[in-house]
Amino acid sequence: MEAMDATMPFPNKQTVDGLKSVWSGRLVRVKAGAAAELTRFEGRVGRVVTVNYDGRAIVDFADGKGECGWYDVANFEAVLEEVTDDAEKKKYDPTASAAQRVPARQS
Repeated sequence: MEAMDATMPFPNKQTVDGLKSVWSGRLVRVKAGAAAELTRFEGRVGRVVTVNYDGRAIVDFADGKGECGWYDVANFEAVLEEVTDDAEKKKYDPTASAAQRVPARQS
């Protein structure tokens, strides 16, 4: 078994806890052109569920259109922006979340 790359930086607990307190629960969107791997989420509103201990934001981009799930977003402070417009906030449907106790699509 290979050892982990020692150059891979992990944030310390205090840093992650600070990021969690600032970002958790925020409604966000991907900045246009910020990251090629996130292009499919551009124009969609998601909710930051938490920040994990490798420094990635866990974002719920569920929109009720068949793609539900949580996605870990690296370098999230550079690629995500908070949604502050009330009309934009309404695009997020919390009932479409993959984390529902018994999702309506399964009942």
